Amino acid sequence: MSDTVDERIGRVRFDRDGLVAAIIQQWDTREVLMLGWMDAEALRRTLTEGRVTFWSRSRQEYWRKGDTSGHIQLVRGARLDCDGDAVLIEAEQVGPACHTGTRTCFDADDLEPVTQLSGAK
Repeated sequence: MSDTVDERIGRVRFDRDGLVAAIIQQWDTREVLMLGWMDAEALRRTLTEGRVTFWSRSRQEYWRKGDTSGHIQLVRGARLDCDGDAVLIEAEQVGPACHTGTRTCFDADDLEPVTQLSGAK
């Protein structure tokens, strides 16, 4: 028998502000699109409505990706990490994910880390 939505949400370790980091990933290519924040209600809406819902820390309100831009995120899957303190939402992204108009929020600044291929021993 499957757990209820409330039981699944109950396994999440929200931070002291009642939030959990939500990583949004393109479901088929596995491309990381963005990171947002969810409280229990935003996660409940995401799991039950099929559209990704976030909690805006700056505006102190719920928002659904694409309600104004049309660049919606359709839920394809959701997983909790091993510590319970982050969620991975697999989504079908319609249009750009980033508010800047780019496909992903992670294409701005390359921090140029040392990698095994670039000289680290």
